[in-house]
Amino acid sequence: MGFREDAVRAYQAGRDAARADRPVTDCPHPADSLLQLAWVRGYAAARSLSGKATD
Repeated sequence: MGFREDAVRAYQAGRDAARADRPVTDCPHPADSLLQLAWVRGYAAARSLSGKATD
């Protein structure tokens, strides 16, 4: 699997985590990974669509 597919999966996982009301600190990717960026973007997108704060 290439990076693009991994990034899409990370984005979707972040979105799913936000919808499940898990904290953003549940991101499984290391801080220096671009996959963390994709995960957090998915998380933030789901939170902004639901109207919840992104504390």
